[in-house]
Amino acid sequence: MQKKICMLGGFSVGKTSLVRRFVQSIFSDTYLTTVGVKIDKKSVALPNRTVDLILWDLAGEDDIGSFRVSNVRGATGLVLVADGTRAATLAVALTLRERVEAEFGAMPFVLLFNKSDLRDRWAISDREIDEFRQLGWQIYLTSALSGEHVDDAFHQLASMVTA
Repeated sequence: MQKKICMLGGFSVGKTSLVRRFVQSIFSDTYLTTVGVKIDKKSVALPNRTVDLILWDLAGEDDIGSFRVSNVRGATGLVLVADGTRAATLAVALTLRERVEAEFGAMPFVLLFNKSDLRDRWAISDREIDEFRQLGWQIYLTSALSGEHVDDAFHQLASMVTA
C-alpha cells in the first residue's frame, strides 16, 4: 500500500531536514533550498500492515500566492511544518492547509512545530500550541537535529491515512 504525503510549510522551516531525518536518520546543517519538489519513500510498519509513504517535499512558500496546489493532487495526508522560532511560519502552514482543503477537501494531517532543540528562542507559546491540541489536532514538537518526535509524527500520520 502506498500513500502520497505532502510536506507543507514556509521557507526554511525544516521540511527537507525532517524528511532526511525520517528517511535516512541523518541531519545536515548545510542548508539547501528545495526547488520544486523532492520525492522520498519510506516504509512504515503498522500493527496490521506496512505502508509505503511517498513523501513529497514541496518548496517552501512564504508568498502563498506562488504555491502550486496542483502538486498536492493525489495526496492522502499532509505534514504541516512551522518553525517554532518564527511565529509567522505557523500562519503560512495553516494557510497552505486551507488552500489545499479548499481544492481537494479535508485530509488527515499532523502539525509539527519544528526546531524544538531551540525552545529557548521560540516565538510560539505553549498556550497557542495547546489551542490546537484542544481542536483534537495531532501536534508534535520536533527537532530534525536531534530526531525528537520525528518518527512519532510520521507513524501517527501513516496510521491516520490507512484507517
